[in-house]
Amino acid sequence: MKLFSETHGDGTPIVLIPGFASGAWIWFRQIAGLAGDFRVVTFDPRGIGRSRVARLEDLADLTMASFVDDVKQILDEHGIEKAVVAGASFGGFVAQEFALKYRERVEKLVLCCTSAGGPGHVKPAPEILQAFVPDPSLTVGERIRKHIGPAFTDRFNAEHPDEVERVCRLREENEVHDAVYLAQIQAAFLFDTNARLENIDTATLVVTGRDDRVVPIENSLNLAAKLPRARLEIIDHGSHLFFVEQAEQFNEIISRFVRGA
Repeated sequence: MKLFSETHGDGTPIVLIPGFASGAWIWFRQIAGLAGDFRVVTFDPRGIGRSRVARLEDLADLTMASFVDDVKQILDEHGIEKAVVAGASFGGFVAQEFALKYRERVEKLVLCCTSAGGPGHVKPAPEILQAFVPDPSLTVGERIRKHIGPAFTDRFNAEHPDEVERVCRLREENEVHDAVYLAQIQAAFLFDTNARLENIDTATLVVTGRDDRVVPIENSLNLAAKLPRARLEIIDHGSHLFFVEQAEQFNEIISRFVRGA
């Protein structure tokens, strides 16, 4: 199926893979901050936002392999042989599997607020997990705001409610098909690259927020310890969505990495 994608700027291509139930819109700070120096590629995964499906069959049997091959499709459509592949949260899962399957297409790898999965995955606190439990008594907008709130720090929620609301509104405006929710949850549950990380020999940047409540910092520490060519960056006071909350700092970090500094 045809997926929605767009490119911004020129230079070294950076493809940005969104997290759980997210699309191109989550990268608005990176589009603004990186497109002056790089070719930034964003997309909506199948069944999300502008990658709407005409037939439910297009969402049948969605697996991690499907999400990985969709990234390859995006690169192929834009004529990109190799790119810096960056993924956040669930998108970081996809990025790892992409680097393992399509090594020749990856210039460098960036793993943000993510994990290697498996039994060693450090889960969030129970009250954070509760925010992601479906509650049929809530409207769609209320459910979105319930689980996006913990992805920011309490301070950011208090001092920048307009920015938090912007993210919630963008998420609300971009429909996510129920089948995609279920497929991503299932893929995340089965995901485990711990025994295969040694096979990712690409230069890799691992970035985490010190105060990430959704995917705790220990998961990034594990990735950085097991990846052969990893560089770890910890953003102080950073949340799960540090690339929104502290976008300038993150954009500078990824820019230096892409340039080889």
